[in-house]
Amino acid sequence: MMKKFNFLILAFLSVLFLTLESCGPVVFSSRLGTPPPPWFYPNRVETVRYVYFPDYEFYYDLSLRNYIYLNNGAWITVNVLPNRFNGHDLKRSRKIRINDYYGDNIKRYHNETTVKRKNLNSKRYH
Repeated sequence: MMKKFNFLILAFLSVLFLTLESCGPVVFSSRLGTPPPPWFYPNRVETVRYVYFPDYEFYYDLSLRNYIYLNNGAWITVNVLPNRFNGHDLKRSRKIRINDYYGDNIKRYHNETTVKRKNLNSKRYH
């Protein structure tokens, strides 16, 4: 009877492990108890600090768990997006994972990449 019980426990733990493993990506965070937002589920392992939403022109900082957006020429950092962004489904929105910048000065990065994008687009159409 004891062997059968041990076998059942081992089988249950194996099934549990395999089930959890197949649930999708596991995101490790330095902030315990604070999961990433529901719209961020990577489909591969990669190092990303910022996610950019080009349609709305704001960033999300995954390490600090806040949003950064430009408002009247000033960069604003908030934990919750202002009302003007309500009603947008961020899960379905276009997003760009910034995997080549990990610094704290997202304004400089934004300005540099905006200039690069404009140069690329102008070369494409001329």
